[in-house]
Amino acid sequence: MIPEYIQNAKRIVIKIGSALLFDSARGEVRKNWMKALAADVAALHAQGSQVVLISSGSIALGRRHLGLSNKTIRLEEKQAAAATGQVELAQLWSEALADEDLRAGQILLAPEDTETRRRHINARATIQTLLDLGVVPVVNENDTVTTYEIRFGDNDRLAARVAAMVSADLLILLSDVDGLY
Repeated sequence: MIPEYIQNAKRIVIKIGSALLFDSARGEVRKNWMKALAADVAALHAQGSQVVLISSGSIALGRRHLGLSNKTIRLEEKQAAAATGQVELAQLWSEALADEDLRAGQILLAPEDTETRRRHINARATIQTLLDLGVVPVVNENDTVTTYEIRFGDNDRLAARVAAMVSADLLILLSDVDGLY
């Protein structure tokens, strides 16, 4: 059952944290959780809402593929993990959404893409076109080239920027991080 305040939103941005996608203790992707969220996205889509997903998880997935421990790793290793993990992350979302007869489109953004006017306009146009075509944009930070955010940032900020970029009615942050930022 979708709450009324969500049903009334026509454009929704949902941010998903890494811990919700990946069970680090078991070293597994939470595919059933992803499928359940994809079903919710499909229900929103069926009622006429447009949904943009902001998905963390590429570094966690890449660490697993590259055999990098959960201990502190160098920045270059985080970037390599992001590069390899992003491929799997996009595939996982594509499969989960396809089970609901939805298509996923991948967008990787750096902070400059939301701050520089021309890049902001281009990113917004791409997201809008995907939404108009019935595609669910799956956005992630471009961690392979964005080093400051790997060290100090998170996708909550990216989600807020994308929500403003697309004039979203609602931003939902699904995270295990305490507090309001």
